[in-house]
Amino acid sequence: MTKKEKLNLLEELLDIGKDTLSEDTELKDLSEWDSLAGITVIAMFDSDFGKIITSDDLEGFITVNDILDKMD
Repeated sequence: MTKKEKLNLLEELLDIGKDTLSEDTELKDLSEWDSLAGITVIAMFDSDFGKIITSDDLEGFITVNDILDKMD
């Protein structure tokens, strides 16, 4: 999966317009980034990437790129 495809997946997951996010987008600046989004991201990692992430992992995500890096 390319970075662009991962960005599009996150945009869809967070219900944000396509081509809105960049790797440098800070999560704290997104009104859509809340506890429900965190749970959804945890579920996405499990179902789409076969990876288990924890709430500690979520707290460590500062930018969109932090999430993208974890997808690899």
